Amino acid sequence: MQHELSFRDPETEVICNEALARHTTWKIGGPADYLLIPKTKAGLIEAIQTLTSQHVPWLILGKGSNLLVTDKGFRGAVIKLNRALDFIRIEGNMAHVGAAYSLIKLAALTSKHGLSGFEFAGGIPGTVGGAVYMNAGANGADISQIFQSAEVILESGEVGRMYADELQFAYRHSALQKKRAIVTEASFQLAYQDSDSIKKRFNQNKETRMRTQPLPLDCAGSVFRNPPNAYAAKLIEEAGLKGVRYGDAEVSSKHANFIMNMGHARAADVLNLIQHIQEKVHAQYQVQLVPEIIVVGEK
Repeated sequence: MQHELSFRDPETEVICNEALARHTTWKIGGPADYLLIPKTKAGLIEAIQTLTSQHVPWLILGKGSNLLVTDKGFRGAVIKLNRALDFIRIEGNMAHVGAAYSLIKLAALTSKHGLSGFEFAGGIPGTVGGAVYMNAGANGADISQIFQSAEVILESGEVGRMYADELQFAYRHSALQKKRAIVTEASFQLAYQDSDSIKKRFNQNKETRMRTQPLPLDCAGSVFRNPPNAYAAKLIEEAGLKGVRYGDAEVSSKHANFIMNMGHARAADVLNLIQHIQEKVHAQYQVQLVPEIIVVGEK
């Protein structure tokens, strides 16, 4: 890239040619031309405005789960959300949460406050911003059921607010996947319940997840969306694909909808394994598995 990036905010950190494998839970990914770490919301707004005006492609990075970066990396700027967006305010039965706040921490904290709604998130990695973007869910519940609104930064740098109907939530989908906007803060309407019963459901979900899924090993979460009236993991397992490998990428022997980095897996290994799984499952069940993970970067 020929762009010289400079920012008025002296706290905005700029790192050139940063390996994104250091910033994803899969520990896979080539370099980004720039890794930007704004330390304030004002710095984030300035970064978006500068990148847009200079026609530099950009994407937002939270904790790096649910993401596969190609081996050639990302031509443009990756913006990593920092502690400026790592906060929570609880006002009555409302939780106002920064986009960089851990979803697991949020589920644990609200349960302690006797606020029901996030029990499903016990053990789900990632940030609140990513959870809204993907309409994260588990155990028959998801973000859309408790979401009220979100503050967003538009591509122009303008700050606005989007409400649930505007986000067009569906299974693992929100309108943010087609709209260039960054969630900075989300508000959720929760319900008062007995704290002990909330904690019990939260802990049960967390324990089930830890028992049945290969966390916290090097993976990105579920690779495929569940098809209608079926479970991706069950189809993959019944197709005999547990333990199948491409390079150092392996279908988990613990949960078939997870692909593990067994050491030095490349993005190409993961993509080849994904294609192999899709072909085998389609041949056996005539079901086309759709990836849940997001693939970014130069091909």
